[in-house]
Amino acid sequence: MDREEVTEFLGQVPLLQCLPGSSIRRIADAILVKRYEPGDYVAREGEPVDGLYIILDGQAEVSAPANTEEENRPDYVLNKYDYFGYGTNSSVHQVNVLAVSKLTCFVLPNQYGHLLQPKTIWNAEDTPENSLLERILLLEPLEVDIFRGFTLPGAPTFRQVFGGQLIGQALAAASKTVDCLKAVHSLHAIFLIAGDNNLPIIYQVHRARDGTSFATRKVEAKQKGFVIFTLIASFQKDELGFEHQAAIMPDVPPPEQLLNMEEIRERRLTDPRFPMQYRNSAAKKKFVPWPIEMRFCGDSASQHKPSLNYWFRARGKLSDDPALHRCVVAYASDLLFSGVSLNPHRKKGLKTYSLSLDHSMWFHKPVKADDWLLYVIESPSAHGGRGFVTARMFNRQGELVMSLTQEALIRRAKTPGQTPRPKL
Repeated sequence: MDREEVTEFLGQVPLLQCLPGSSIRRIADAILVKRYEPGDYVAREGEPVDGLYIILDGQAEVSAPANTEEENRPDYVLNKYDYFGYGTNSSVHQVNVLAVSKLTCFVLPNQYGHLLQPKTIWNAEDTPENSLLERILLLEPLEVDIFRGFTLPGAPTFRQVFGGQLIGQALAAASKTVDCLKAVHSLHAIFLIAGDNNLPIIYQVHRARDGTSFATRKVEAKQKGFVIFTLIASFQKDELGFEHQAAIMPDVPPPEQLLNMEEIRERRLTDPRFPMQYRNSAAKKKFVPWPIEMRFCGDSASQHKPSLNYWFRARGKLSDDPALHRCVVAYASDLLFSGVSLNPHRKKGLKTYSLSLDHSMWFHKPVKADDWLLYVIESPSAHGGRGFVTARMFNRQGELVMSLTQEALIRRAKTPGQTPRPKL
């Protein structure tokens, strides 16, 4: 097996799937191959263990310690992707492991055991200056296919859990259950119930399909036992194929010539054309910068058009895990997206309410989320209390890297005294 084949195999071992892709590649370089004949001892009870064993081919039988009562000595068989020798409390093995058939194992020697304990699911090293977005998308593995996420105190908050957070965290959970050579190429999400910012979110991943080229995952996000959000994601191993691009990036100023949100806010606070009451009120409001830096291409006259173009990138430096960059873009994709369908209807004094209903993304090419991306959004339709938006994302080279759609609930905000109605 070459290095890529070894990496792909290791990425299908559930124990290793939560590791950063860089860790799995380093493990692939460090492992040894050991072969056994039927009846050979692979590990003996009471003898030292020299590393983590992962079965590549064949079967092995595990038997309980000799001092266990006969009726309580269950023997069981280990197959491909199963492992042993990891997580023992001492330097000796607690059970016998025998080869049932011709057996081939990958062995990670003990001196490389630190590769199994990375700092986070995204980075093997300690990087204290990592991006706030990387911390937002940092999940805690609880069990195989079960993760826990949080709404961080320092992150911008909305009335409910931000939809982009649910998309990004659910995609992160799904990404950590497939081998690192497969990248997400599409996702489809449905928002069911508004999430509570003060509660953790449990992400349960269901393995719908694992093929040679593709893998499919379904993720359910839960709070208080209720499913609040679902996501289906499809992953593909990189391959060569036909290529064309008919989409053309709009002719817009580069991001360096545009103001970010913080600079726009400062100008408004000091612009004498704005009423003093507005400037005083805005200055008193707590301002928390978003973890995404945004620079708008249009002027104030474009605020009433059913379209919006802006550059964006993650603040800070991200780890180099490609899955993380796709999760960051998924997080950012929900910012201001559905609001474009409200633009033609905005007028002085009108207060509106919006809530994402569903969200789909197609990843066409690799993406770097800490480099500038152009988000081109259009709303072709609004009807029946629902606004529909489509979008494209381009990198600075003009390559189309992503296509998106979303439908959202858009309504006039309730006035005081109105009878509460269901959320949807």
